[in-house]
Amino acid sequence: MYPYQIHSTAISKKLREFFTIHNNNSIEFWDCPSNLKWPLHAQVDNEARNPTLTPIFPYKSSWDFCSKHDIHSINTQWKMLFQASDSRGRNFLELLDNDLNPIELSAIRGSPWLQHFRYSNSLCARATRAIVNHIPIREYRLHFFPREEFSCPCGCYPIESRRHILHECRRYNNYWNPRRDTISHFTLFLEFNSNAFSFG
Repeated sequence: MYPYQIHSTAISKKLREFFTIHNNNSIEFWDCPSNLKWPLHAQVDNEARNPTLTPIFPYKSSWDFCSKHDIHSINTQWKMLFQASDSRGRNFLELLDNDLNPIELSAIRGSPWLQHFRYSNSLCARATRAIVNHIPIREYRLHFFPREEFSCPCGCYPIESRRHILHECRRYNNYWNPRRDTISHFTLFLEFNSNAFSFG
């Protein structure tokens, strides 16, 4: 049975017991719109919003528990697959939160990554390219066109790599902070350098 079916069965059982105790037992429904300003309306409204009920069925059969359990199970499996190098890719950019802890995977509020740059499609696209290292730079093109030039256009590094762009390249010096491995500073770097990790 589904959780809602279990709830309905338990409620129906209690209602049947209530009605069979005495023939005069009944339930009345009153329509009490707030604009009528009924004196007891505030009390009824408060009790309806903050009920103090004792569950009459096991909490593990509740819809909220099942939903939470399913989400936890999915997240756990997702994290296990993500930690495998063949699933996330060997060049995945490890970013830290503002407390310098590794960012945990989550599906809540747009994920810990997306909530920082989801307000801009172009920023989100450039951040995604940089995080997964699928970037229109010479290091990436080297895999497909090994005979092409792959040194950085700045002239100071033999290869134009993601790490060089984030930490050393003088073409992207509109924002500087040594903590480019934190999600906040990484996002600021992209905002101040609008041509970083973008197609020409």
